[in-house]
Amino acid sequence: MDFSLNEEQMAIRQTCREFAEQEIKPIAEEIDATGSFPYALIRQMGELGLLGLPFPEEYGGAGADFLSYCLAIEEISRGDVSIGITMEAHTSLGATPFFLFGSQQQKEQYLTPLARGERLWAFGLTEPEAGSDSGGTQTRAVLQDGCWHINGSKTFITNAGTDMTGGVTITAVTGHTPKGRPEITNLIVPKETPGYIIGKPYKKMGWKASDTRPLAFEDCQVPEGNILGHPGDGFKQFLRILDGGRVAIAALSVGLAQACLDEALSYARQRRQFGQSISKFQAIQFKLADMDMEIELARLMYYKAAWLHMQGKPYTREASMAKLFASETAKRAADQAVQIHGGYGYMDEYPVSRYWRSVKINEIGEGTSEVQRMLIAKQLGC
Repeated sequence: MDFSLNEEQMAIRQTCREFAEQEIKPIAEEIDATGSFPYALIRQMGELGLLGLPFPEEYGGAGADFLSYCLAIEEISRGDVSIGITMEAHTSLGATPFFLFGSQQQKEQYLTPLARGERLWAFGLTEPEAGSDSGGTQTRAVLQDGCWHINGSKTFITNAGTDMTGGVTITAVTGHTPKGRPEITNLIVPKETPGYIIGKPYKKMGWKASDTRPLAFEDCQVPEGNILGHPGDGFKQFLRILDGGRVAIAALSVGLAQACLDEALSYARQRRQFGQSISKFQAIQFKLADMDMEIELARLMYYKAAWLHMQGKPYTREASMAKLFASETAKRAADQAVQIHGGYGYMDEYPVSRYWRSVKINEIGEGTSEVQRMLIAKQLGC
């Protein structure tokens, strides 16, 4: 077993670490306070190739492997998780469906500008009545006169309403199988399509600088060819998409957890009580040691899941384990980081306050912790 990274992976990790330190962290507090989307920063990431890391160069990507992409997500999220989720949602959920399931024409038309970072893209799966029950899609699309007529709504959709956004790919029921089950299809909806209504951004507890909105479709019409694959392929497509996305969310969670440890350790070394640094107190040392141990375990779990993905081997179980453990590790790390800061940890002038507010969604987005446990149990044959 070889746990070392190759030269390209180390170079990408170092580039993203330096970018996070120099460009992201200095503005993280401001964009969180204002809730403003950091256009200049995201465009800069696009120019660096960070928004198309795992895609082939022929489509404008960087041609990096999946682990390199996850390493990048970790380091960017270590700088600020709002930026990390913008990158992850665009790449894993927005662009990857075109790469995996799009026709050659769709790849050239949609994937290329996304991989180059010229546009962002969203993926609309969650609905008001279809969250964890992702197969309970209520949005409907009917084929009439060469167009899909879409009616329904989506909720909690990332990257849907920015000035850079090109559109959204949504799940919709387009018919029923011979057994009477809903036939779910992924439909491509460009941003300016009549009947496609982009709602106002949510007021959120965390991830404040990322773009998250509800969407509505009122007799929204797109051409018959605006589907990924074939009618009825949508369910199995988004299951595959979510597996990869969960590994990326695990990497994002590790980045946030590492940021919590970074701040807690730095503060513990500087803060003096009873005549010495509080880092000398065993109670504080145990907290820091537990944080470091769990972060390393979470990191190794997403490394393994990413490796299995790159080998073309089944990794649904490992993806769920990595996402579940890393997100819960990040929550514990944020909680302990605030505790180590004491009263100052409750003040917004310290980064750990922002980390604590942002960490909870990691246990919810792209499959709740409960759903991950259900998936793991299913793999056990339960």
